[in-house]
Amino acid sequence: MSPRQRLTPADRRAQLLAVGARLFAARPYDDVLMEEVAQEAGVSRALLYRHFPGKHALFAAVYQQAADRLLAETRLAPADSLVEQLVQGMDVHLDYFTANRNAVLAANRVLAGDPVIQSIMTNELDALRARLLAALPLPDDSAREAVSAVVKSWLVFVQVLCVDWLIRETCSRPQLRDICVGSLLGALRPLLAEDPAGA
Repeated sequence: MSPRQRLTPADRRAQLLAVGARLFAARPYDDVLMEEVAQEAGVSRALLYRHFPGKHALFAAVYQQAADRLLAETRLAPADSLVEQLVQGMDVHLDYFTANRNAVLAANRVLAGDPVIQSIMTNELDALRARLLAALPLPDDSAREAVSAVVKSWLVFVQVLCVDWLIRETCSRPQLRDICVGSLLGALRPLLAEDPAGA
């Protein structure tokens, strides 16, 4: 039997994050044990705790990594229409939400009042808002504040609606996506220089 391969600290952290992400996706937050993470990763509990002092720290790192990936994969390209950009962004997020239902529910329900998790969410939503503002056809600078407020409110609406949908699917996934996209287009129409739907 060959000895276990030694990993650099960065590689070991990445491995532990991958194991944590898999377990948090598979089961509710309260059912995931740090001992199990260590066992799945093939490391001692002491080594796991050197990287992450507790389950909350591990979950926060997993969720931060997911938020970073979602931002990287959400394409807001000027060459695409606003509708195409919104559909692509919603699909990226819905792919993650459905594949990681338990992690999303943990962040939005179990840890809803946690300042670290809330900060991760707020930072992602702020980054998405800034990108959307840059992609929108604003008539002038005076409209920017109103549009920014609408986009901020829309992002919270999408978050709440998607979390509720994960708990009880009251419509199909394509319907959910179209509701989210359509709600922003309708809310922005009175504020923009041109029809956001491109009609």
